[in-house]
Amino acid sequence: MIMSNIPNIVHYDSPAALKKFLEERGLGMQKKFGQNFLINPSARNHLVDALQIKEDDDVWEIGAGLGAMSALLLKRGARVCAFEIDRGFCSVLKEIFSDETKFTLIEGDVFERWRLCPTEGRPLKLFGNLPYNIGAKLLGDFAENNFFFSRIVVTVQREVARRIAAKKSSEDYSSLSVLLACFYHTKLLSVLKGESFFPVPHVESQGISLELKENITPPPLCFVPLVRTLFSSRRKTIKNNLGVFLKRQDITHDPVEILRQCEIAPEERAENLSPEDFLSLAKCVSRVMGERV
Repeated sequence: MIMSNIPNIVHYDSPAALKKFLEERGLGMQKKFGQNFLINPSARNHLVDALQIKEDDDVWEIGAGLGAMSALLLKRGARVCAFEIDRGFCSVLKEIFSDETKFTLIEGDVFERWRLCPTEGRPLKLFGNLPYNIGAKLLGDFAENNFFFSRIVVTVQREVARRIAAKKSSEDYSSLSVLLACFYHTKLLSVLKGESFFPVPHVESQGISLELKENITPPPLCFVPLVRTLFSSRRKTIKNNLGVFLKRQDITHDPVEILRQCEIAPEERAENLSPEDFLSLAKCVSRVMGERV
């Protein structure tokens, strides 16, 4: 159950109360961490609903802040492993959840700490109001390392949400779109206006849900760098960008021949290829690279 003294410590819905609490504790919002508290209670509940928590689900929460989302996750029965980089916020979280056996706090930079966290082979869910400066990078980092969650529900900058959910041939389609679409079914959730946060950000946020596909297999090692290279110059053809990638790998094979093996037109552009096309191409390139060993 949620701890009864939580509302007496922090009033999560009031900007004035949050400001007063921070001032009394000598805490501040640090721009370098991209900190914004989600003060809209209905939005918080909507996001937690989308995570579809069952009793004792293991949830990693990125950027726990002062614990508003952590408290909701615990109330739903989740076992929460919260990552927080702000030392002042960490002290508050320790105070609030000191007696909560299902709450674990990981202090420090999530990019440095997540690989050190034991998972016990249990399926994990990911949750968080991701800071604008790390949202896309963090999701990409997990996928690049073949670290998958059964379900992800996060808020990100609205343009990042559009990139994640973008389909081929659209303006927002990118390497991030491909990377996540190969492993997850994506769904856009509610748009969150600036007034839903404290302090009020200059951009809009949006929730997004990602559900892991069944029977996924890790892609070839060359997959991520290949996709990034193919999107690096969007106006160039696949043939030209693939040639750049092969040259960097010191591979002398004809890019046109590799593309023909994958039944991809050499004059096509990356934005018009499906995630399945990229996986097929990566497998062809991987075989070529294997021939050199």
